[in-house]
Amino acid sequence: MFDTLTAMPADPILGLMTKYQQDTRANKIDLGVGVYKDELGHTPILNCVKKAEQHRIDTEETKVYIGPTGSAQFNRLLGELAFGKDNPALLADRIRTVSTPGGTGALRVAAEFIKRASSATRSPTAVIWVSDPTWANHTGLFEAAGIEVKTYPYYDHDNKSLKFDEMKAALSQVGPDDVVLLHACCHNPSGMDLSEAQWDQIIEITQQQGFTPLIDMAYQGFGVGVDEDAYGVRKMAASVDNMILCSSCSKNFGLYRERIGACSILGKDTASVNVAFSVLLYVVRCIYSMPPAHGAAIVETILGSDELKQQWLDELKIMRDRINGNRNMLVDKLIEKKVKRDFGFIAQQKGMFSFLGINPQQVAHLQQEYGIYMVDSSRISIAGIGLANVDYLAESIAKVI
Repeated sequence: MFDTLTAMPADPILGLMTKYQQDTRANKIDLGVGVYKDELGHTPILNCVKKAEQHRIDTEETKVYIGPTGSAQFNRLLGELAFGKDNPALLADRIRTVSTPGGTGALRVAAEFIKRASSATRSPTAVIWVSDPTWANHTGLFEAAGIEVKTYPYYDHDNKSLKFDEMKAALSQVGPDDVVLLHACCHNPSGMDLSEAQWDQIIEITQQQGFTPLIDMAYQGFGVGVDEDAYGVRKMAASVDNMILCSSCSKNFGLYRERIGACSILGKDTASVNVAFSVLLYVVRCIYSMPPAHGAAIVETILGSDELKQQWLDELKIMRDRINGNRNMLVDKLIEKKVKRDFGFIAQQKGMFSFLGINPQQVAHLQQEYGIYMVDSSRISIAGIGLANVDYLAESIAKVI
């Protein structure tokens, strides 16, 4: 059986990681992998996480399954963090949540749920619209579930801005049986977010067209703040009948390897969402049956304690401020090196990523000659920049362009 298989191409980001690890140059820089790093290049465990984890170790009495939904307390607290405690959809009991193995697990659960929901409508094939560009794994996740993936305009590579008018025009043609994926904040890979006024317009189009929004929120708190970054999620939930939210605790809690996320669905009323939730639970049972519990328990402990939650918010601000500071530092250094091109757009963007706006040949030149690693699209992870390497990075970019 296995002899009939054809080898799949390597994931470009994971392949880049391997090349970086094999590079022996002392001044090499990794701008490819999307994890937070401190000034020393480490991805630390947050202090609030250490405290919550120790509490878990001291109080946990069993390793028995917690059920396919995961911890009810975790689901409630994470739902309040995402939607806001006073969201009318939450108060009306219109939202249901399951814990998932990371944000990627949440997306795959959502994909299978969408496929089943689509088969119950007049649409023979489920269709999801994603931004151009979007996270590289989005397309594969949905296509693997048998969903057709289409794109809507989003980022203008030439002008380093949103194609907002084109985006609105495209979404104004989307039908009621389709799904539209939106990034809640810290757009991956462009770093270009919708403003609150732009969110309001997209929500109005969503209401007019009747399509189902799926919001991917992997970086809550990494943009402007926990509440500010959730503006689109909260306003959308208060404005539409149906919605899906996929969220992740990997970045903002630093729980990457614990694989903890959530998939939430919103129905037009309690009866409707309960029916949908039964389908969601069936999907979960068929994919992984039971979610991991350890990471969720850590998050639950933090969000359930005023002291630990405040410590988390403080530590999250440190990470956010470092990323925003790195953006400004890189732009300043490029100006200092008298690079003729304007890179000011980098300082205006949000989150972990930006496009440098250089071509694949220049990307290859940076890697081969200077040991600076990024994907071919020139997407860089801002967290990979630091005081120790920003001069060398700016000098190398100046030489290449």
